[in-house]
Amino acid sequence: MSVAVTTSSEEQVVIVDDENNVIGSASRSEMRAGRMCHRAVFVYVTTSDGELLIQERTMSKDVWPGAYDLAAGGVVDAGESYDEAAVRELEEEMGISGVPLKDKFHFYYQDENCQLWGKVYTCVWDGVVTPQPEEVAQVIRERPEQILANPEHRPYTPDTLMALRKLQGLE
Repeated sequence: MSVAVTTSSEEQVVIVDDENNVIGSASRSEMRAGRMCHRAVFVYVTTSDGELLIQERTMSKDVWPGAYDLAAGGVVDAGESYDEAAVRELEEEMGISGVPLKDKFHFYYQDENCQLWGKVYTCVWDGVVTPQPEEVAQVIRERPEQILANPEHRPYTPDTLMALRKLQGLE
């Protein structure tokens, strides 16, 4: 039996309208090229002492290569719920599984690179982190209040920075 392997540019992702209603699906490459509105998940992982686990993105990422993601996450695949995507992305990117996720809120984000409806989750994790080498160059720890006090300290991904502000009650 052969198994079809889908590269990340070929994977089908959920496409939504401006009000977050599903209107179809497209390949990741079509979604990026057409700057189509899609769904994404954002899982903010903190340690029990309040440090945020932050991923430095690899240079091969299709948007914001080399930037620092304040949340584990990614696009929601076609046929997948936000909740399913959050669990999948957290395990794929950081090797974290079996931890309860708290859903927080939805938000809309757009810039010259993308437009998306995101769903934010949080969790606490003090265990081992195993970064996915294709997507995550390294994982570092910073306190959310330090990030927000000096957001130019690192090249943070703008969508995760916006959601962190909202998560901290600043937007």
